[in-house]
Amino acid sequence: MGSLVPFQDLNLLPDPPTATAAAAATATVTPKIEPKLEPLDEPPQTHVQRPPPLQTHELPNPPAPEFFLSSPNAPQTPSPDSSGGGGDQLFSEFHRVSELFRSAFARRYGRGGGDVDVLDPKTRAIVPVKSEEAQVSPFAASPSSGGRRQQLQPRSSELVRVADLSDEDKRYFREEVRQARLIYDSLRVFYMSHEEGVDGRMRRGDLAAASMMRGKGLWVNRDKRIVGPLPGVEIGDVFFYRMELCVVGLHGQPQAGIDYLTASQSSNGEPIATSVIVSGGYEDDEDAGDVIIYSGHGGQDKLNRQCNHQKLEGGNLAMERSMHYGIEVRVIRGIRYGGGATPKIYVYDGLYRILDHWFDIGRSGFGVYKYKLMRIEGQPEMGSAIMRFAQTLRTRPLTVRPKGYLSLDISARKECAPVFLYNDIDSDSTPLHYEYLARTVFPPYLVVQNANGSGCECVLSCGSNCFCASRNGGEFAYDHNGLLTRGKPVIFECGPFCKCPPTCRNRVTQKGLSSKLEIFRSKETNWGVRTLELIQAGAFICEYAGVVLTRDQAQIFSMSGDPLVYPSRFTAKWTKWGDLSKVYPDFACPAYPSIPPLDFAMDVSKMRNVACYISHSSTPNVMVQYVLYDHNNVSFPHVMLFALENIPPLRELSLDYGAADEWTGKPPLLCN
Repeated sequence: MGSLVPFQDLNLLPDPPTATAAAAATATVTPKIEPKLEPLDEPPQTHVQRPPPLQTHELPNPPAPEFFLSSPNAPQTPSPDSSGGGGDQLFSEFHRVSELFRSAFARRYGRGGGDVDVLDPKTRAIVPVKSEEAQVSPFAASPSSGGRRQQLQPRSSELVRVADLSDEDKRYFREEVRQARLIYDSLRVFYMSHEEGVDGRMRRGDLAAASMMRGKGLWVNRDKRIVGPLPGVEIGDVFFYRMELCVVGLHGQPQAGIDYLTASQSSNGEPIATSVIVSGGYEDDEDAGDVIIYSGHGGQDKLNRQCNHQKLEGGNLAMERSMHYGIEVRVIRGIRYGGGATPKIYVYDGLYRILDHWFDIGRSGFGVYKYKLMRIEGQPEMGSAIMRFAQTLRTRPLTVRPKGYLSLDISARKECAPVFLYNDIDSDSTPLHYEYLARTVFPPYLVVQNANGSGCECVLSCGSNCFCASRNGGEFAYDHNGLLTRGKPVIFECGPFCKCPPTCRNRVTQKGLSSKLEIFRSKETNWGVRTLELIQAGAFICEYAGVVLTRDQAQIFSMSGDPLVYPSRFTAKWTKWGDLSKVYPDFACPAYPSIPPLDFAMDVSKMRNVACYISHSSTPNVMVQYVLYDHNNVSFPHVMLFALENIPPLRELSLDYGAADEWTGKPPLLCN
C-alpha cells in the first residue's frame, strides 16, 4: 500500500569552537523562546514603544548551512563532496551511518538489507516499502480501545514520506480522513448542544471533541511524522477549527504556526519543519499566493506583539534545516470568513519549497528571521484562491465569467438565495425548460386530513418543555447555530400551529435555501450542482422537491416513462451523522421517532428544483434527512438535504441515490 520513505540520519557533529565564540559575542539580548502563536482575532490597539535601531554588530550571526555538515578539524570544508581530506573523511562517516540506518529500517519491516535502494537523492529518501509487502499500513490510525480509555501516546519521532500510492490507496486514506472528520464534527456538535462548563457557559466543543478522540486513539496520520503530501487530505480542504488540523495530522500544533520534529526527537539531532500556518496576522509576513515571506517565531509577548529579537532555534532552525535538505512544507492558510461559525477558517493550499532565509529588522524594530517560500508547480489550484474567486462570483458573476451564464437565478426568486445556471461546454439549456419548484407539493387531501392544529405553546423561544421537542425524543434536532446534532429517522420541526416565532431554532429547513448554488454543465454527469459558498458539516442545504405521488399514481406515471424519484431508495447516511459508537461503546443509533417504510414517489418530469441535478456518489458529501413540519403523516415526510462534511466553494455536491435501476444497473440519476 504505497511507500513509506524515512529520511537520512546526518550524524550531527560537534559545533566548531568559532561558533561558540560568535554566539557569546552577540548575546546582547535574550528573546523569549516560544512557538509562533496565532494572533488574536481582534488584537487590542495598544501602543508599543519602538526600541532604538540595532547596529550591525548587535545582530546575531546565524550559522551558514555549511556549518551543520562541517568537521571541527576542517571548518572551511563547505560540503561532504568537496575536495580535501576532511571532506573525504566526513563523507565516509556519512556513508557508514547511512548504511546502518538503511539496514535497521529494512530489518524493522522484515526485509533484507540488499534490496534497499535510494528513491530520490534530492529528498534524502532512503527506503521504499513495496505495496505488495505492506499488508497493513504502518501509519494507519490505531483502533479504538472501546470503552477503555487509551493511554495517550506521544507523537512519533520517525520522519517518513508517503509515495507511490495507488488509486485504491488514495480512496482508502481519503475515507479514513473522512470518517475521522465525521466523528469529530459529530462530537463537537454534541458537546455544544448538551454540555456546559462549570461557570454555566458552553464548553469549547472543538477542544473537547479532539481530546476525546485522542484518548480513544482516533486521530489519523499520527503513527509517523509525515513530510510532504498527507494521505487522505486534498488541496482545498477547509477546516473550521485548529484542533481539526491536529485530528487529521495536517498540522500537529494546536496554536503554534510552525510544526516540526524537534532536535531531541530527530535521529540526526536536527529539527525538521513539516507544516506552517499562514494567517496574515503578523506584521512581517508577506503573502503573494505562490510566494510567501514567512516570519519566524520567538520574541513575542502574550498579545503576539514583537517585543524582543528572535534566535535561530526551535521552529526557526527547523525551517532553515528543511531549506538546507530541500524538504518541502505543507502550507495552511488562515482566512477570515464572515458569516461562518468561526471568525477564521483554515484552507490547505499544498506544498511549498523554502528557497531562502535571512535575519532582518522587522516593522516593530526587532530582529526577526524571514523565510521565502515558493509553491511547487504542478499542484491543483490553491483552495484560498478558489475561495476568493467564488466570493467574486457571488457578487459580480459577469465580471469574471462574462460568457456561459444561462440564468442568474433559475428559481425566479422563489428561493431565498439565487440559483445560477452555467454552461460553458455546449448550447444545452435543458434546466430552463422546467418550472422551478421550491417546495414539495403533497396531495391536498393528505394535508387537510393531518392538519389537526397540534403544536407547541412556546411564545418567545422553545425550551426543554416544548411539545415538538418531546416528539423528537425529548431533545431538539439542531444546535443554536442551526447544525444538525444527529441524524434520526424523522425530525419534527415546529409548524404553522406552533406559537413560537419564525426565528425558532426548530424551524431550520423551513427557512429555505441559505447558500448560493450553481447548476453547471458537466462532461462527466451531464449536469451537476456546486456551491458558491462554504457549507459547514451538519448545515441544511435545500429540499429535494417534487410532486408527491401515491403508489397507485406512481405505477401509472412509470408506465409512461416519466422520471420518478423514490425517497425510500436513498441510502440512510443520516445514521452516520452523530454516530458516536467508536467513542461511546453503549451508543445506539436513534430509532425514535420511527416511521413506516416510505411508499411514495416524486414526479420531477415537469417541475423540479436545484436538488434534482445533484450527482450520485457512493461517498457523498450530502445526506438525506426526513423532516415533518406542515403535516403529521409520517409516511409522507419532506426530503431535506444536509452537508455530511465541510464543503468548500465550487466543490460539486453529491448524493448516494442508493438502489440501482433494475434495467440499466446504474444509479437513478433521473434528472441528469
